[in-house]
Amino acid sequence: MITNTLLKEILVSNDKFILAETGEIVKRTAENFPDKLDKAFVVYGVRRSGKTYILYDLYKKCADRALYIDFEDERLEGFETGDFEKLKNAFFELKPGCLDKRPVFFLDEVQNIKGWEKFCRRAVERENISVYVSGSSSKMMPFEIATELRGRAWSVEVLPYSFKEYLGAKGVSPAGLMHGRQKSTLKKHLQDYLRWGGFPEVAPLDSDSQKSKLVKEYMSAMYFRDLVEKYGISNIHLFEALSDRLFSSFALKYSLTAFYKQYRDKFPFSKDLLFRYYKYFLQSMLILEVKKFTESTYKRLRNPAKLYLVDNALSRRVTSADEGRLLENAVFLELKRTGHEVFYFDEGVECDFIAKDQDGIITPLQVCLELNAQNQQRELDGLVTAAKWLNLKEGLLVTLDEEKELTVDGIKINVLPAWKFLLK
Repeated sequence: MITNTLLKEILVSNDKFILAETGEIVKRTAENFPDKLDKAFVVYGVRRSGKTYILYDLYKKCADRALYIDFEDERLEGFETGDFEKLKNAFFELKPGCLDKRPVFFLDEVQNIKGWEKFCRRAVERENISVYVSGSSSKMMPFEIATELRGRAWSVEVLPYSFKEYLGAKGVSPAGLMHGRQKSTLKKHLQDYLRWGGFPEVAPLDSDSQKSKLVKEYMSAMYFRDLVEKYGISNIHLFEALSDRLFSSFALKYSLTAFYKQYRDKFPFSKDLLFRYYKYFLQSMLILEVKKFTESTYKRLRNPAKLYLVDNALSRRVTSADEGRLLENAVFLELKRTGHEVFYFDEGVECDFIAKDQDGIITPLQVCLELNAQNQQRELDGLVTAAKWLNLKEGLLVTLDEEKELTVDGIKINVLPAWKFLLK
């Protein structure tokens, strides 16, 4: 049974921990919460991406009128919908001055409590309480939000650190590294970021062995908590084979039908089960799809998707020859992080991305590690064809370290180094 006394103890201990132990928190670009909206703010994203620390940061700004509670706290086992009222009463007893202010409730991993949406709706609409909730479950994604909150929630997706946030976690200011000799330091950080990604706990570490150990622990937790246990995975052979293929096929087109044909004689499984397991990986938010750019919904569904990882750290270790795929994955994540709608282009020649920003501006974008005699025609042909297809006069090409302007067939091509693109 959840008692008033227990709730007070938890709230007080959480307050002390956040204010005294969390230190300086890296500012996240995901913190985009309009002040004047009476909505429940939903923070969602893959496990370990930093959602909790976003709530901590917000809490520090209004601690005198706020509560924070984590529903993965074992002391809250048995918490039910009706206990939200007890939680509210315990809070007002601890901070009675909030009766004259607008309280702020931060509810972490709230998807663990059945019926949480009804409480949040009542708190926001009838009791003048600001509510921020977070979760790692696919049920927290905008299209999965329950009916009670549909149209009443403002959702913010949290991805692992951007390159700029990664530098912040390292205590590095990019402004001082963009010119002269210091640029080599910036490039070294970029190489590390491309290899190890931006999970907030991984970023500050200096030892590759420590990073590798932590990433393996993440993968184990994500596999078993977010996939095997959650969905009751029973065909482990299929799960492991599909997992290995997905996490080594990032930045490539992927066909489940081809996978089925390759593995159907090696161990028993149905095509329906294969597609279901694939859907679980998407719902876990570990992998992300990019569809073909076409006006036809039928063609978009019939053509294979390109796969990307939610963080470079999750890639199966690739050779130096595949570093371009890591760069492409990082560029995709930056486009997604900055609110772009992203497709790939394939009409005889390929262009990695067609990116549409929130103002409707469309940019064809190609990514390659470097332009050289072997790849230049292929990379430029794809970009120029995409620009012409879209009736545009410009395109963008991101490489690891080159910066220049080219004109090909009347199309202006801006070549940008990756560090500059990622820090724009």
